[in-house]
Amino acid sequence: MLIGPFLRATSRTTTTGQENFPVSGAALLVGNHYSVGDWLFTVLLLPRRVTFLAKSDYFTGTGIRGVLSRWFFAGTGQHPIDRTNADAAQAALNAGMEVLSAGQVLCMYPEGTRSPDGRLFRGKTGPARLALRAGVPIIPVGVSGTGEYVRKISRLRRSRVEVRVMIGEPLDLTPWAGREGDRAAEREITDEFMRRIQAMTGQDYVHDTYGADMKKRYEAVRRAGRNLLDHPVDGQR
Repeated sequence: MLIGPFLRATSRTTTTGQENFPVSGAALLVGNHYSVGDWLFTVLLLPRRVTFLAKSDYFTGTGIRGVLSRWFFAGTGQHPIDRTNADAAQAALNAGMEVLSAGQVLCMYPEGTRSPDGRLFRGKTGPARLALRAGVPIIPVGVSGTGEYVRKISRLRRSRVEVRVMIGEPLDLTPWAGREGDRAAEREITDEFMRRIQAMTGQDYVHDTYGADMKKRYEAVRRAGRNLLDHPVDGQR
C-alpha cells in the first residue's frame, strides 16, 4: 500500500507468464538476483503474497528503528532465519519447509548472493533439495531492469525504466521422484531451472562459478589495485 504506488509511478512494469503462477497451494519460486530491487518488484507484480527468507537480525532490533524494521520486513513478506549458527543452510531449509507446509509461496535466489557484474552464476542446490522434500513445484522467475532502476532512483534521477517480471513454466520433478537427498539429482534440477532463468532474462550464464566466489575474485583485484597505489613499483603510479 505504501511502497507499491511509488514503484509503479517511477517505473514501467511488465509481467509475463502469469498463467504459470499458481492461484492456490504451496510453490517454490527460484529467480535471478540482479539487485536489491528484485524482491520488491516480485512482491508488487505477483497476484499472491510471496515470502522470502531474511536474516533474523531484521526482526530483533530494539527501539523505534527495531520496531520499524520488524514492521517493514514482516509486511513485505520476509521470514526470519538465523544465519549465524553453524548450520545456516539447514536453518534455511527448515524455515522454507515451514513456509511451504503452510501452503504459501516461497521465493529463493539460488545464486545465494546478488550478481557482482550482471551475469547469472551457478545455482546452489538448496532450493532443489527443499522442493523434493516438500513435494512442491519449482517455478523459475526472471527479473530484468531492477539494477538500472535502483541506480537511477539512488541518484535521485527521474526513472521510467522498464522492469519485467517473467514467470516460467513449472518444472516437472517427476523424473527425479524418490531421489530426495541425492546430490546428483539436486544438481540436475538446479542446472535445469538455472538454464530456464537464463532463457528468460538473456543474461550471460557462468555455469561453473558461484557468484560469491566471483565477488571474492573482484575484491582481491581491488585490494591489489589499492596496494599498488599505496606502494608504487619503481616510483610509478
